[in-house]
Amino acid sequence: MIPTEKSYQQAHEVTLMQEQKLRDLLAYLNQHSPFYKELFAKHQINIHEIKTIADLSSVPTTTKDDLQQRNDDFLCVPRSKIIEYTSTSGTLGRPVTIALTESDLDRLAYNEYNSFLCADGSADDTYQLMLTLDRQFMAGIAYYLGIRRIGAGIIRLGPGVPALQWETIRRLKPTAIVAVPSFILKLIQFAKEAGIDINSTSVKKAICIGENIRNNDFSLNILGKKINESWDIKLYSTYASTEMQTAFTECGEGKGGHYQPELVIVELLDENDQHVEPGTPGEVTITTLGVEGMPLLRYKTGDMCMYFDEPCACGRISLRLSSIMGRKKQMIKFKGTTLYPPALFDLLNEREEILDFVIEVYSNDIDMDQVLLYLVPADDSEECDHRIRAYLQARLRVSPHIKYVTIEEIQKIQFSEASRKAIKFIDKRA
Repeated sequence: MIPTEKSYQQAHEVTLMQEQKLRDLLAYLNQHSPFYKELFAKHQINIHEIKTIADLSSVPTTTKDDLQQRNDDFLCVPRSKIIEYTSTSGTLGRPVTIALTESDLDRLAYNEYNSFLCADGSADDTYQLMLTLDRQFMAGIAYYLGIRRIGAGIIRLGPGVPALQWETIRRLKPTAIVAVPSFILKLIQFAKEAGIDINSTSVKKAICIGENIRNNDFSLNILGKKINESWDIKLYSTYASTEMQTAFTECGEGKGGHYQPELVIVELLDENDQHVEPGTPGEVTITTLGVEGMPLLRYKTGDMCMYFDEPCACGRISLRLSSIMGRKKQMIKFKGTTLYPPALFDLLNEREEILDFVIEVYSNDIDMDQVLLYLVPADDSEECDHRIRAYLQARLRVSPHIKYVTIEEIQKIQFSEASRKAIKFIDKRA
């Protein structure tokens, strides 16, 4: 199947295409968006003077706070045109509704069509979807639409229940799974206990969502290594958000998520909203292209990544994004040490003594960050406790508070009634 994405095109062709789409977007926002009409007027922005990507820097950025506080003012169409209501997970505050029109759903399908092609997908594949397909979860419908457009088979099984996942794999023989990496580890553990030879099954690849499987140098992190140590399958990392309605997906080279320049303009910005150099952490800031319902202009996602602009061995020449290094609002200052949750996840995933975990951050009485780890230990012995504490002290140079809990207790913390995925990080800071 011939890829349709623009990431193979030369840079000057991509720039011309994006600048035309940017001019179209500005005119559309100026006519239909209550939020952006007000922003243009307030800052005396003449949209006709913004003709190039570089000119975008004259426009103030939009934040998640704007979306949360003025959600309806981002809507550019009458409600009669809305086909699908989706929402963010609410990781960084209360959920935000993103409304999609028929055109937006077509764009979403195209986005995931390109993404699955990038991850070596074809009409010969069958994908078992181990993720939420309800609860306003955009990713669920996006994957479904993209796989349909490829012409591959779909098994909509949903999350959890390892026994049912394995029975379905045995019966329907999918070639690929779409799942959260930590759940793949639970599948592996169940298979070992049930005597299932996972490497003799039909599954040959996994599209990994929601969690990092790579370090910043593209090597597999602890989570990725643990999967591949037991299961000889190809792993593809993805990065996406509900607001951008676009995904950055790895190709078979495993060197970062590929940019889809026909769908979004991406900027990586420092603390002063200046563009960072390749290989330097910056906040992912996006301008959506071709979105009809709720388009966004210079929207700061809160996600910290690096980008790489040398051509990929797969033939695509557009930039690639690293795994998420952390979320700006989730940065932890603990006893003089700066931490991001993904780094803590890697540390906790590394130890066999820790079966599962949740990280909670709160403020003490002098407004300093405190870290509490809810851990499920491999056993209740003093020796296990000593190994865990010594390891954390050695790796973090500081000692977080630890509360040992049971599997049942951790599942109650991770899965609230409204949650769509396991909660691993709880921020209780003011």
